[in-house]
Amino acid sequence: MKMLKLIEDYPSTYKKGTKFFIISDSEFIGVKSYVLLSEDLRGKIVVSEEELQNKFVSIN
Repeated sequence: MKMLKLIEDYPSTYKKGTKFFIISDSEFIGVKSYVLLSEDLRGKIVVSEEELQNKFVSIN
């Protein structure tokens, strides 16, 4: 399972440095989206491919 680290604060929910797992990805008419689960299991977020590349860095 791929693990990511947040490199900037996510609006009003998660702080910089929070770790996430990619639990699902999907593509519909060329638009990719990903479902991320926080390491502490607090919640899930859905991000686009662009957000994933700009706000997260892979740690494995």
